[in-house]
Amino acid sequence: MSEAPLIYVVAVERSGDHLGAALMRSLRAQTDGAVRFAGIGGRAMAEEGVTSAIDISDLAIFGWIDGLMAYKRVMAAVDASVADILAVKPDAVVLIDSWGYTLRVARGVREADPSIKLIKYVGPQVFATRPGRAATLAAAVDRLLTILNFDAPFYEAHGLPVTFVGNPTLERLQPGDGEAFRLRHGIEKDAAVLTVLFGSRQSEVRRLYEPFARAVERLRRRDPGLAVVVPAADPVMDALRGRMEADERMAGIVLVEESEKADAFAAADAALACSGTVVTELATAGVPTVTSYRLGWVTWATARLFNLMKAKYISLVNIAADEELVPELVQTKATGANLAAAVSALLDDPARRETLSRRLVETTDEMRGDGRASDRAAEAVLDTLAP
Repeated sequence: MSEAPLIYVVAVERSGDHLGAALMRSLRAQTDGAVRFAGIGGRAMAEEGVTSAIDISDLAIFGWIDGLMAYKRVMAAVDASVADILAVKPDAVVLIDSWGYTLRVARGVREADPSIKLIKYVGPQVFATRPGRAATLAAAVDRLLTILNFDAPFYEAHGLPVTFVGNPTLERLQPGDGEAFRLRHGIEKDAAVLTVLFGSRQSEVRRLYEPFARAVERLRRRDPGLAVVVPAADPVMDALRGRMEADERMAGIVLVEESEKADAFAAADAALACSGTVVTELATAGVPTVTSYRLGWVTWATARLFNLMKAKYISLVNIAADEELVPELVQTKATGANLAAAVSALLDDPARRETLSRRLVETTDEMRGDGRASDRAAEAVLDTLAP
């Protein structure tokens, strides 16, 4: 009997770590356990039995200025990743999201051992910026698994086989218990609840903490009974806790771990969130949300100068709906006053919140695909390995 296939999964960010763990579970189910794993990941993949070959805690980087500052560290990690893959010699490598990092790993592996199958899981958003990346990816990997149903033509034009699997993020978050959350944290039954999410990267917390804190200060001054809840992503919990404890504006705010996120969403009347995966999760839970983002100023100026941003919106929910269901306040608009005004508009209008909640759920239902994203991804991986 031939040995079970060995799949090497690379995920250097929190969202990718969860995608990798879900993929591993589906691969085990579809092979009756006749599959082996190695890889690079975080807590979620560790719970599935993968001991990460490198520490990913400092590799969640966004923007080319941050990338330049971390260049030596990142390249050392890329080299270590390639070396471990070549030593393990898997049948296939699944490279999840994290465009710059996974592209370098793919190129390193392909150059050294072209026999190893390379599968990219979540492609760069070429519909929004830098369409040339489609050709770059097509030259580097054997297959793309995409979570967006409008991605394929951009890549197939360059000869890259594409499989739309659906968005696993929309399947991962289970319905929470808002009433239990309020009881657990002493929140009055009739109090309005605002959930605030600062992001899962240190750079996001660094850039958004002050405008978010100013917005919260304004909102609490306006409504002293407003309950503010901050579910913190694991990678930023310690830094966020230290910063909030030293900030009198944040006194009395409920800071909870990521494990309580679903319950916090169920308790929320509205949310203020860093743009990213969590906005899609909030939409799935039907939480009316204001989102924001700040790049480094040089990165922002470069993107503006060269007109790199092609999409009308930054949030996948808005892109899918072709409508701003989630108000977006980015860069210069991301001020405490603007954010507080946008959140107030939601808190003051129950009818609008109800309409938005329904539309958000409808949109994410359409984005979900057939509800078997991880299973479809596993099927595609196994198909790529078939002789």
